[in-house]
This record gives sequence, C-alpha cells and structure tokens, in this order.
Amino acid sequence: MVRVRFAPSPTGYLHIGGLRTALYDYLFAKQNGGKFILRVEDTDRTRFVDDSIENLVKAMEWAGIGHDEGVFIEDGKMVERGEYGPYVQSERLHIYREYMDKLLESGDAYYCFCSKERLEAIREEQKSKQMMLGYDGHCRDLSAEEVKSRIEAGEEYVIRLKLPENEDITFHDLIRGTITMNTKDLDDQVLMKSDGFPTYHMAVVVDDYLMKITHVVRGEEWLPSAPKHVYLFKAFGWDAPEFVHLPTVLNSEKKKLSKRHGDVAVEDFKSKGYLPEALVNYLALIGWSPESNNEFFTMEELVSEFSFDRVSNAGGVFDKQKLDWVNGHYIREADLDRLTELAIPYLIESGEIDSADVENRYDWIKALVAILKDRVSTVAEISEKAKFVFENNIEFETEEAEQTIKESQIIEILAALEEELSAIDEIDEEFSKGIMKALQKKTGVKGKNLFMPIRIAITGQQHGPDLDKIMLVIGKENLLKRIEVVKSKLK
Repeated sequence: MVRVRFAPSPTGYLHIGGLRTALYDYLFAKQNGGKFILRVEDTDRTRFVDDSIENLVKAMEWAGIGHDEGVFIEDGKMVERGEYGPYVQSERLHIYREYMDKLLESGDAYYCFCSKERLEAIREEQKSKQMMLGYDGHCRDLSAEEVKSRIEAGEEYVIRLKLPENEDITFHDLIRGTITMNTKDLDDQVLMKSDGFPTYHMAVVVDDYLMKITHVVRGEEWLPSAPKHVYLFKAFGWDAPEFVHLPTVLNSEKKKLSKRHGDVAVEDFKSKGYLPEALVNYLALIGWSPESNNEFFTMEELVSEFSFDRVSNAGGVFDKQKLDWVNGHYIREADLDRLTELAIPYLIESGEIDSADVENRYDWIKALVAILKDRVSTVAEISEKAKFVFENNIEFETEEAEQTIKESQIIEILAALEEELSAIDEIDEEFSKGIMKALQKKTGVKGKNLFMPIRIAITGQQHGPDLDKIMLVIGKENLLKRIEVVKSKLK
C-alpha cells in the first residue's frame, strides 16, 4: 500500500510551499488508495514555536487536505491516531537511541568530540582554500578506550554517520530520474546532537522505515542529503523508499519564496480573503502541468489527473496576479450565503456594519455582497469596494466623471428621480427595475446619456454594478441625500 507523509517542523506557520507538498502527498495517496500521514518533526528545539502544531493542522484542514494518521487537533487538544506512533519526534527519543546504538555497534557511526571552535576553524580554512565544506573526519578512528574515557570525563560529543570512502550511492527519484553521488563529495553527517536529540537525517530515516513510508515527497533542498539517507537505509539493512524531490516555489525574481518578499504563510492568504479551493487549485499548478488545458480543478479532479510524471524539475514561480485571477473566478462561482458569511468580518472590521446588526440586516448584506462579488479578487476587497454604498457625501472618482455629469442634463434627471422616489415608501425590485424607463419617459434622455450621469451622481463612479441593484442596496433615504449633495456641487 502507498504510504506518504508530510512532516513539517513546528516553526510558527505553514509555508505555502509546504502546503503544496502536503497537497501532492494527499493527491498521490488518494489516487492510489493509500494513506497520508502527518508527522511532526520537532527535534530542532531551538526553532520550536508554541501553538504552531495546532496552526499547521488547522491550515491543512482549512485547505481541505485531510490526513489519515498522525497528529490531529480535537477540542483544542493535540491527539495522535494510527498504529505507528508516536507521530511527534520529540516523543520518540528512546526509539532513535536504540537505532543509534545499532549504528555504533556496526561501525556505521562514531562519536565526535570536536568543539564548535575547531569546526569553525576547519570551515574557514576550507573556504580560504576553496575546498568542499564539511567535516574532516578527525574523530573517525578513535579507539573504544579513548571514546569511553572521554565520555566518562564528561566531554560533550555528537554522533556522526561513518560513510565509506569513495563509494557511489545511487537512488531513483520519480521526478529527476536516477541520481548518483560519490561519498568523497559528502561529509560525515551528525546523526545525534549533544543535547541527545537526533538530527533530521537520523530521525527521518528511522521514522520512514518504522511507519512503512513508501514514497518520500519533499522539497528539492533535501536532494543533497538524499544519498546519506539512502546509505543509512542500507546500513540498517532496510530497503529505501521511492524519493520525490519537488521543485522550489519561487518569487517573481526566481528566488526561493520567503517572508522577506511578502505573504508566504497559509494563514496570510486565509486572512486576506483567499478561498481555500482557489489557493489549492493554484498551488497544484506551480510545477505540475496537467495533460488537459484546464486551469480550474476541483479536489476530486486533481486526484484523478495528478501525476508526478508531469511535475517539472525546475522551480515554479508564484504569481500573485494569477492567484488573484483564480481566486476571483472562485468568488464569482461561490455560494452567495457562504460568501456573505466570509465577507461579514471584513465589513465589521472596516466599520461599515455593526456586529449587533448583522442578523437583522443579513439580507441587505447579502444583496451588497451580490453586487460586488464580480468586481473583487479577494473577499477582503469587498469592504473596500463597498465604501461607496456607505458614503453619501459623493466625491467624483475622476475629472472625467465630473466633466461627464456637468455636460449632461443631470439637474432635470435628478428632479425626475426625486419625484419618483417621493411616490414610494422604499425602493423595491419592481421600482429599481422600472425606474430607468420612467426617467426616460419623463426627461426624453435615454441610453448612456441617462445611465452614466445617474451612476456618477449616486456613486461618484463611471463604472460599477448594475444600477438597479445599486439603488436597492443604497435605499431611498440615502439616494435622496446624495441627490442633494450632487445638486449643491453643481450650483
């Protein structure tokens, strides 16, 4: 059975590059009737951030990327489900120690007592001589007696992988094909740190074996480490899984997307009003090209069409404008009630509506969202686009708008509109749909010469949603106030 894992470090937030990795894991598992495991790799305690496990689980849930085993959040608490736990590495230290002892016994690992100062001096010397950077093997051949005495003396140590000299390590990657690297181009990796915690390299191999992972899907930054992992599997006498090293998500400058360049956390995109299905759809296409020419996919369609065969080995550029376009499409297609619920917090935050009035004004808010949804790229933009609805002190958007209204028969048109408004209690759909014909009949003005001046008079804008829908949302009293404001401006 196919078993894949997403194994993030709890460092504060889920990067969208990580979300793409999780997505590809999920699609591959579903496509093959397999299992998707969420494992937390928290052995680097210096980078651990409180609440980050909960945040990353919630981010994946929001994106609709569900896992079958591992870490879950239930009633605000972290729980683990599955037969291969624990799924948090800091809870597995006794397991790593057991397997570390096996490597020491077989001679595939050794104790290293080199100080940080010595290691830094070696590094500087290698730099100055333009040599390959890496450990020089100083402690590789210490006798068992010397190791024992130094440990008993309380010397600080790490444990390193003992690679053979001048040996080719070959493995297959589903995206990059067959890869071979010689051990003379690798150094003896630290497997256990001085604090007793394993490094990523040790923990990931032990965990992937014990959790029966069949395919290791991760970013290409781990490609140089893969030969060491392959050798570790061999040292333990285990078969290595298949490897899939994904291309990096790049910014517009073709550099790795990072927080220095703006939003990169899933939470950033959620808070700015991106829909999860839009973000997932767009991320799927960064690096993967479907056989069809489709640009929009449901999750089910992605499961059906996705293939690592069509994932590029070159980095994919994260184009925010393209994401906005995709998100705009999904907003236009979204259920109006769902969209209204999503828009309400932004309208409250901007002060356009009061939280206490939401229940009583829900239908009106829904009508407002309906006239704006075709004009926004994110849900958050709805509050900005809605400002004209709440501001009766009309300001003309452009000089062209002001000139257009001055050159029209606006005074006569507004007088006719006032007369029609005075005959009703409130604007309803029948009034809003019939008002233009009534004004045309009263004034003799028609077409653009009628529609454009009215739009500018009641919104300040030359373009926007349908006038009948705008009038419904603005309402009779506010329309009358705006008419007075415009008349005073034109005196």
